[in-house]
Amino acid sequence: MKWLFGTLFILLIATSLSLLAYQDPGYVIIAWGLKSAELSLSLFIILTVISFSLVYFILRILIVSWNMPSSFRQWRERQKTLKARRDTNKGLIELAQGNWARAERFLLRHVNKSDTPLLNYLSAARAAQKLSASERRDNYLGLAHKSMQGSGFAVQLTQAELQLVHGQLEQSLATLVQLHSSSPKHPHVLFLLARIYEMLRSWPDLLKIIPDLKKYRIISPEQLHDLELVVHRELITSATQHGDVNELRSEWQKVPKVLRRDVFLTQHYVRCLLTLNDHDSAEMVVRETLKRDWDMQLVYLYGIIEAKDSDKQLATVEGWLKTNENNPVLLLTAGRLCKRNQLWGKAQAYLDASLGIQPRSDTYKELGQLMEQLEEPDSAVEYFRKGLMLAQEERLDDMLSVVPVILPVLPASV
Repeated sequence: MKWLFGTLFILLIATSLSLLAYQDPGYVIIAWGLKSAELSLSLFIILTVISFSLVYFILRILIVSWNMPSSFRQWRERQKTLKARRDTNKGLIELAQGNWARAERFLLRHVNKSDTPLLNYLSAARAAQKLSASERRDNYLGLAHKSMQGSGFAVQLTQAELQLVHGQLEQSLATLVQLHSSSPKHPHVLFLLARIYEMLRSWPDLLKIIPDLKKYRIISPEQLHDLELVVHRELITSATQHGDVNELRSEWQKVPKVLRRDVFLTQHYVRCLLTLNDHDSAEMVVRETLKRDWDMQLVYLYGIIEAKDSDKQLATVEGWLKTNENNPVLLLTAGRLCKRNQLWGKAQAYLDASLGIQPRSDTYKELGQLMEQLEEPDSAVEYFRKGLMLAQEERLDDMLSVVPVILPVLPASV
């Protein structure tokens, strides 16, 4: 469209000049010495334009000829750069499609002419990692670091990722700790640190970065909740393995209040208290939890607890029975506590009631022990026999049941 308007404008000017020349052609006299030449003005203008045009084109040809070698070199460089760019794109496509060897070859073929050598070397390092070529991977990472100033962070982050995938956990951790010290808010560094701490079961270190994971929303709230539960559960387990009940209580106090409401974590803590023979603390935790959340596993554990004030413990259970009189687990717990308090008749009544609602192997066992205490060996043998048969059936049911696979809390990547 611009070309059309330009042509029309030139034609308009030419027409206007032609009309002016037709009305008054004018003349131009050129004299030198005793000679002179007379030309019409129109012809003089045409000859002048042609002369300037010829001079311009001759000068342009000379300039182009003079610059031709450098122009040719620039053209060749541009062609090489375009070819390198095409190879880079092919390499990235092959990498995305899982053709690791072809990707590595395309990415490195013209890397010296690539305008993104850092991307080429980092992608080639990933391809070499997939081919289990750790030496080539490390070489490409070194070349990537040299290829662009200020690329150290990106190179180290890629190196940490690849080391993690390759199972070089200690080396990856060392790299990530260094990156975290220089950039403590970087989301991917925090994610990789959390993942490697989980894999190394370094729970105290993982606990330290949980506030940052939450603050910068590195993982979803559901994943963060599950991760916190796992960390505190493992720290509680570790304290139990150390055999220090004070350390165990201290770890429980570190658990946020919202997580202490988790029934499964509470169950684990109670079992750990019982392992270290802190029955009074276990009794208090179970009693306070059951006021808020009714849980059958905690009810069962309450019957195993041997608190100092067993009368108060029995009274607590009998209070629960007023609103849960047909609960077989609660009746079993009441029977156990009556046995402990040597209330043989009440113990038998509670245990028989529990069996009448739901036969359980542990209930038969408690009745067998009670019959031994009452010096009724025949009845004891019968209860033990029934309990053993039921236990075998329960064990078979457990073997046939589908056990869920417990996966790591953190995903492989964000």
